[in-house]
Amino acid sequence: MGAMSRILSAVAWPYANGPRHIGHVAGFGVPSDVFSRYMRMAGHDVLMVSGTDEHGTPILVQAEQEGVSPQELADRYNSVIVDDLVALGLTYDLFTRTTAGNHYKVAQELFVACHDNGYMIKQTSRGAISPSTGRTLPDRYIEGTCPICGAGGARGDQCDTCGNQLDAEELINPVSRINGETPEFIETEHFFLDLPALVEALRTWLDAREGWRPNVLKFSQNLLDEVRPRAMTRDIDWGIPVPLEGWRDNPNKRLYVWFDAVIGYLSASIEWARRSGDDDAWRQWWNDPEALSYYFMGKDNITFHSQIWPGELLAANGQGTKGGELSQFGDLQLPTEVVSSEYLTMESAKFSSSRGHVIYVRDMLERYQPDALRYFIAVAGPESADSDFTWSEFKRRTNDELVAGWGNLVNRVANLLHKNLGAIPELAELTAADQAALDASLAGFDTVGGLIGAHRQRAAVSEAMRIVGEANKYLADHEPWKLKKTDPARMATVLGVAAQLVSDANTMLAPFLPHSAQAVHEALGGTGVFAPMPQRVEVDDLDTPGRSYPTIQGDYSAMVGTWRRRDVVPGTEVPAPSPIFVKLDDAIVEQELERMGLA
Repeated sequence: MGAMSRILSAVAWPYANGPRHIGHVAGFGVPSDVFSRYMRMAGHDVLMVSGTDEHGTPILVQAEQEGVSPQELADRYNSVIVDDLVALGLTYDLFTRTTAGNHYKVAQELFVACHDNGYMIKQTSRGAISPSTGRTLPDRYIEGTCPICGAGGARGDQCDTCGNQLDAEELINPVSRINGETPEFIETEHFFLDLPALVEALRTWLDAREGWRPNVLKFSQNLLDEVRPRAMTRDIDWGIPVPLEGWRDNPNKRLYVWFDAVIGYLSASIEWARRSGDDDAWRQWWNDPEALSYYFMGKDNITFHSQIWPGELLAANGQGTKGGELSQFGDLQLPTEVVSSEYLTMESAKFSSSRGHVIYVRDMLERYQPDALRYFIAVAGPESADSDFTWSEFKRRTNDELVAGWGNLVNRVANLLHKNLGAIPELAELTAADQAALDASLAGFDTVGGLIGAHRQRAAVSEAMRIVGEANKYLADHEPWKLKKTDPARMATVLGVAAQLVSDANTMLAPFLPHSAQAVHEALGGTGVFAPMPQRVEVDDLDTPGRSYPTIQGDYSAMVGTWRRRDVVPGTEVPAPSPIFVKLDDAIVEQELERMGLA
């Protein structure tokens, strides 16, 4: 990575049919923010974009159940999700939504570009409809017996028991999961993305990828073995109209939710640029082959980011076997890396809102510090294998590592400085041990930074906490509290070195623990914004008069926390400290398990 790179952090779009649980933010939210914060601190020009995904059948079904319109349901959860992600400290340059007028426009323009280049082909297929409502039933809303292995509960798109892909019509005794009735299968015409015409270009791109998590790359390459055209329109009345003659005014044909959701990365970048006052600013991240783009998500979304989205980009660029022209969007660059996490389970079971087996982000942040949750996700999250959230482990890591390890070090050093000196001292004659401690700490910037840059956040935060352990050991070994009367000059030097070690560790932990990083900075007398925070900003829709909605935005450039050692400044006053982290009572484990009906 060059001295200054442009980096697109493209973050999976949370679905707006309910509040998000901690499993969601473990996959897309915290890892993307840690990466983006680090890259900004290291001097790169980061554009972090996302928003709520608001089309598709689940929103339609839920809106009907609740007796509200799909837009009202989406509005409610869009607002809830914005507040949750702001509270967690996720530094989006723009977090918007797929019902924004700008998104409709960009999605339709990209569809037309793919169509004009010959990669959107019309095909007739058979689709399921509900006899009572006349509405289409998506495959995953149909259940029956698997025709291959005979297992019950197979869905219309696949059987989880034997893993085979299915067509809904193949199921034995199919029924609608919405109302239990038997679906009817009818002929229907749709536009399909011609993936077979793009497979060669997709394979060339994937084979050139370096540094991906091996399971993600292998999975993506295997997807190309049996490629068929994929439907990009749906029989549904909630979504983006198909922008072609004879289709545009059809009230029951819309763009497939997954066709439009991935375009959100591009449309959000364009909306950000339009709001910045430079309509073409987005092109620096999308048209420049030197720019880098990282897509963050859970593993269930890999297909859409390593096959469907790159396929759409290649089609719009005219880079498949049918050729074609570059669209108005210019030469759109494909993802540098698809950064996919595994699943976070909870108390050894899958998150399930319907069974009450869930911890919503909002509830978590009402009761616990955001950095305690961020720390758990960073150090024990599902980075490259499924991992389990348990309340006992959350309590242990918070108390033993955050409170007793890091918080205690900050408190002791600040307290000793405040009581004995009142300010940061001059670093007088350093012993070999002092210098060794400072050198080892300085080396951490390259190590920790390199690990975050390579998407190895668990190793990065563990290394930063190891450096905290070394600083604690330095303090214990040199016992400055015993030197006040016998050798005050030596006491001042030890405390000065300790202050520098705390300052270094705080910088290395800031991408993971931004809320407390600001508090630690201030505990040592620091001023200014150390770790910037996002804000909820209400905006007017750029293309739909009279409509407004909440976004997440922020100014992340004005920060004093950059990825380097900042020498502590002698004479800086150190105030009386207060605890940075809240110690958790043993009783919380039992209380939380009871709340979830697991005690």
